[in-house]
Amino acid sequence: MKALPWLLGAAGLAAARSAVLRVREVEFHGKVTLVTGASRGLGYLIARELGRQGCRVVICARDEAELERAADALRGEGIDVHAVAADIAHEADVERMVRSAEEQVGPIDVLVNNAGIMEVGPFTSMTVQDFEDCMGVMFWGGLFCIRAVLPGMRERRSGWIINVTSIGGKISAPHLLPYNSAKFAAVGLSEGLRAELAADGIAVTTVCPGFMRTGSYVNVVYKSQPQREFVWFAAGSSLPIATMNAERAAAHIVRAARRGQAEIFPVWWAPWAARFHGLFPGITADAMGLFNRFLPDDSGADHAEERGLIIERAMESPLVSWLTTLGRAAGQRWHEIPGNPHPLQGEERTT
Repeated sequence: MKALPWLLGAAGLAAARSAVLRVREVEFHGKVTLVTGASRGLGYLIARELGRQGCRVVICARDEAELERAADALRGEGIDVHAVAADIAHEADVERMVRSAEEQVGPIDVLVNNAGIMEVGPFTSMTVQDFEDCMGVMFWGGLFCIRAVLPGMRERRSGWIINVTSIGGKISAPHLLPYNSAKFAAVGLSEGLRAELAADGIAVTTVCPGFMRTGSYVNVVYKSQPQREFVWFAAGSSLPIATMNAERAAAHIVRAARRGQAEIFPVWWAPWAARFHGLFPGITADAMGLFNRFLPDDSGADHAEERGLIIERAMESPLVSWLTTLGRAAGQRWHEIPGNPHPLQGEERTT
C-alpha cells in the first residue's frame, strides 16, 4: 500500500507528459520531406507514413532501379513522391540531390537521415575500409544532408531533422563494431544539434531502434564465418519478442518528430537497456562479453565474406527457415529482396 502513492504519481506524470506532447504535435500535411535510404525497409516505411500524412516525399538511395521500384509502389498508394538516386557518402552527390529535390518539389521541411550499411563479424575480420564505409554513410552522409538543408531551415526558422541511429549507438554489442562506431558518432551529432538548433525553431529527434522486422538481414554482409554469423543475426532480426513490427515503428517515429521529441526508442526493450547501461556501464560491458562467448570465434577470419541473401538461398536448415519466417515475409513485403542478388552488389546493404 505504501507504494500506491508513488505508482499513482508516476502514472499522473506519464499522463501529463503525454498530454503536453499531444498539444505540441504539429501537422505535417503539405510539408516537403527528404528520406535517405528509402528504397526499402524502414526508410521506405517512413516515407510511406509521411506520404500518408499528406507530405510531398523525396526519396533517396544509391541504386536507381531499386529506388524507382520503391517510388512506383508509393505512387500506387497515391503518394506524391520524387526519387533522386545519390550516394550520400559524397558531399557533392548530396548537394546535387538536395538541389534537384528543391527545384522539382520545394524547400525541404523535414529531413530523415536513415541510410545505413552493416557488416557482422568479429573485430579481427573487419578492415579499416569497413569502418570508413560505415562512417561514410551513417555519420558523414547524415552530416552532409544536414548541412545541405540547414541554411534554408534556418532562414525560414522552421524545420525537423530526424536522425535514425540505433541502440547500437548507445550500447556497443560485439561483432558489429564498424556499425556501432558510426552510430555512436551519429547519436553525438544528433544530440548536440538539438541543443544548438532549438533557438532557430528547428527540432532534432534522435531515433534509437533495436531490432525491427524489415527483413534487412538479407542485405547485411557477414564476415569470418558467414553462415554462423548469419544464423544468430537473422534469427535475432526476426523473432517477435525481440523485434518490433516495422510499420508500427515508422508510425512511432513520425509521431515523435511531429511532437518535437528529443529521443525515441521504437523497440520496447531498447530504452530500458540504454538506461541500465547508463547506470551500470561495467555490468553491461561484462554482459556483452558473456554474450560474445556464444558468438562465432575468429577462426575463420581470413576475410571470407558473403551477403545474407546468398547465404539464405544456399542454406538448407528447416530450423533457421522457421526462425526467420517473420523476417523473410517482411523482407519480401518491404522491398529488401534486391533485383540483383549478386554478392555485395546493389544498394545499401541494410537500412
